[in-house]
Amino acid sequence: MKKRIPLCAVFFFLVLSFILSACSSKEKNNSTLNLDLKIPAYGDIIVEATIADARTLVPILASDGASSQICGLIFNGLVKYDKDLFLVGDLAESWEVLESGLVIIFHLKKGIKWHDGVLFTAADVEFTYQSLIDPKIRTPYSGDFEKVKILEVLDDYTVKITYKEAFSPGLSSWGMGIMPRHILENEDLNVTEFSRKPVGTGPYKLTAWKTQESIVLDSNKEYFEGRPYIDKCFFRIIPDGVTMFLELQNKGIDYMGLSALQYARQTDTAFFKKEYNKFRYQGFSFTYLAYNLKDPKFSDLRVRQAINYAVDRQELINGVLLGMGTECTGPFAYRSWAYNRDVKAAGFDPIRSLELLKQAGWVLNKAGVLEKDNQIFEFTIITNQGNDERKRAAEIIQKRLSKIGMQVKIKIVEWSAFINEFVNQRKFETLLLGWSLSLDPDIYDIWHSSKIKPGEFNFISYKNQEIDQLLEQGRSEFDQDKRKNIYNRIHQIIYNEQPYLFLYNPDTLPIINSRFEGIKIAPVGISYNFIKWYVPKSKQQYQP
Repeated sequence: MKKRIPLCAVFFFLVLSFILSACSSKEKNNSTLNLDLKIPAYGDIIVEATIADARTLVPILASDGASSQICGLIFNGLVKYDKDLFLVGDLAESWEVLESGLVIIFHLKKGIKWHDGVLFTAADVEFTYQSLIDPKIRTPYSGDFEKVKILEVLDDYTVKITYKEAFSPGLSSWGMGIMPRHILENEDLNVTEFSRKPVGTGPYKLTAWKTQESIVLDSNKEYFEGRPYIDKCFFRIIPDGVTMFLELQNKGIDYMGLSALQYARQTDTAFFKKEYNKFRYQGFSFTYLAYNLKDPKFSDLRVRQAINYAVDRQELINGVLLGMGTECTGPFAYRSWAYNRDVKAAGFDPIRSLELLKQAGWVLNKAGVLEKDNQIFEFTIITNQGNDERKRAAEIIQKRLSKIGMQVKIKIVEWSAFINEFVNQRKFETLLLGWSLSLDPDIYDIWHSSKIKPGEFNFISYKNQEIDQLLEQGRSEFDQDKRKNIYNRIHQIIYNEQPYLFLYNPDTLPIINSRFEGIKIAPVGISYNFIKWYVPKSKQQYQP
C-alpha cells in the first residue's frame, strides 16, 4: 500500500504536456518573496508520490490504501473525524441519536452538488446503503450496515436509520463515501466504468488517470466547505522507494512518506532543511506477518508461538524503524484507547522456540533444518513492492528463523498483483503488510469468522467462537469503559493465538515541500485540513 536529471526532466515534460498546458514555471523576484508568505492564495499543484496505483474509485469497494486515499478527496460521508478525533458533520448538518442508540436521524446539508451539477439528496444515502448490503456487490464493508433494520427517507434531506440492536460504531460507520444514485442505480458496481470515472461531492474531481503512471485531480471550485486553495493534486505512481527518493531530491515530487532511514539520516541535510518540512507523529497502523491458517504448517498454535519467540521485535524496531515506532502485541493501534497495555510481548527466546517446535513434531535434522514426516519446514513471505521497510523486516525475520532451522524465501510483488493474485485468492503461506485502522476500535470486518469471502478482510481464515461473540458485544455496547474491557479481552486472546506475528506500530513520517503553508499537526494527523493548505503567490511554481 525504486538518473537524476532524466527522471526530473521526464516528470516536468509530463506535467507540462499532460496537465499544465496553460501553466508555466516562474522564477520569483527575491524582493517580493516575503510580502505574502502567510496570505492564503488559490493556485499551484501538489505532486504526491505513491507506491501503488488505485484499484477502484467506487468508495464501497476501495479496500486498499491507494484507492481509499483518492476516494477520500472525491467523496464525502455523512460524518467525519475532526482534528481532535471527534465526529462532526460532513454531508450531514446534524443528527439525533434516539432510543438508546437504536435510531439515528440525519439532517442533511442542502444545496450540495455532485460534480456533474445534480443536487445531493437523501436518495443517494439510501442507494449507498442498499448497495452496501447487496450480497452481489463485493464490498468488505457490509458488516457495519447489515446491523440496520430499516433505512427510511423521510424527505429529501432527512434520513432515519433504525438498527436491529444497539450498534456503537453506527454513527462513525456513516463516514463511508456516499455514491450518486442518478449515475449508478442501473450499474453493476463490481464492473462499472464509474470505478475509473467517479463523480463525487468532494473537494477534488478526477480529471485524468494513466494506469500505473499518474492520477490527476482538479479542485472543486463549488465545494460546499469552500474551494480548496491548491488547484491540482497530481499523484505519481512510483513503485520503487529509491526512485521515489531520487525524485524528492530533484524536487520532482512535493510530498511523500519517508522511511525511518530517510527521515533520520538521508534528509538531515541543509538542502532538505531549506526545501522541505518533515513531520513525525504516531499513526493508527501496525505491521504484521499474517499466516494462512489453512496451511497445515501454521494451523498448529505451537508453531506460531515458536515463531513469535524466535523473532526479536526490538531488533526490528531498531534496525528497520531506527527506534521510530513501538512494539505491537495486538490488533489495535498503540494510541487507541482499546489497546491493551497489560499484554506483554513474549521475549526473544530461541530455546523456547525450539522446545515448542519439538512438541509440534518438528526436529532439527543433520543439516540443521527442521523436519517432520520427511518434510522440511519451508515457506515464503510475500510482501508488496515499494516498501523498503517491509522488505527489510522480512529479511530480518528470515535471518532469525534460519537460526531455528526454518527455510524462508521472500517474494516481492507489485501492489495490484499482490492484492488480486495473492491476498484475494488466498494464495499465500505468509504475508507481511500493515493495517491502517479506523479511529473506532471495531475490528469486526478483520477478525470475525463470517468475513472470509474473497475481497473481505479476514483473508487468513481466522475463526474463534469467543472472539466472534466479543466482537458482536463490542459493537453493541455504548459505554466506553465496558467496550474497553471487551476489546482488551479480544487483544489478549488474539495475541495468545498468534494468527499474526505482531511486529510494530511505525511512526508516520511525511515530508512536504516548504512552499506549502497551513499544515498543522493534530491528534488525527496532518491531512484533516488539506483544503486549507496553500502556497503564497510569490512561491507558486505553476500559474496560469
